[in-house]
Amino acid sequence: MKNYLMHLCTREEITERAGQGCAAVVPLAATEQHGPHLPVYTDSLICEHIIHRAGEQAALEVPILITPVLPIGCSQHHLSFGGTISFSSTTYLRVLKDIGESLVLDGFSKIIFVNAHGGNDPIMTQTVNDLAVAHPIWTASASYWSVAGEALRAINAGEVGMVPGHAGGFETSAILAVRPELVRADRIGDEHISREWINSGPPGAFIGRHGELTGYDGYTDSPRQASAERGRLYLDAIITSLSNWLVHTVQAMNKGEQSR
Repeated sequence: MKNYLMHLCTREEITERAGQGCAAVVPLAATEQHGPHLPVYTDSLICEHIIHRAGEQAALEVPILITPVLPIGCSQHHLSFGGTISFSSTTYLRVLKDIGESLVLDGFSKIIFVNAHGGNDPIMTQTVNDLAVAHPIWTASASYWSVAGEALRAINAGEVGMVPGHAGGFETSAILAVRPELVRADRIGDEHISREWINSGPPGAFIGRHGELTGYDGYTDSPRQASAERGRLYLDAIITSLSNWLVHTVQAMNKGEQSR
């Protein structure tokens, strides 16, 4: 297996592999407030963990190169709580488009975005559509919770709260699994006010309220039931699902090229 991390390759290696039909995978994350108990780098820590392991597995079957994680996303709804760095939605669309067009100029004809922050999702989807319209390339995108949704629902069964949620039981469990020293257990309260309308509609639907897009006090549910053991189960399920999706997506692109 060749190196699957783009940032560890030389320019010649990247150009050669792009010309051979290798797919570029762009991981998207964020730097934003995650309540009083989790680091602001939570989404990026989770993203790095899952994309590197899923990419390593997928690279055994299909040619891919993973770019560095983009650690700043569209997090405007978190700015009022502090501890957040964000692009506006219009700026983020431009950033993602510029990344995609850079990869096109690098010679890539297959570009895949993988997302780990909710605010990035609709802009990411628009970007891959725009890139496929503007250039003769293949594009794809997905957020990890969409790819791993069925597996996560089977594991959770309501035990820790909303999955994936924001800074609640799910994300706290994930950080306990990968960087437990960063979780401020002393700042986890016994209760958290729930907002039942969050994620209450069918998949793809949205209900939002000013100041509470991610719940009371900026997070969706109580992290009280979080555990490292649950976090490892969630992360393993995501890694397996994401690896399978990457393999399927690249194989579908390759098959589509052969049938043209």
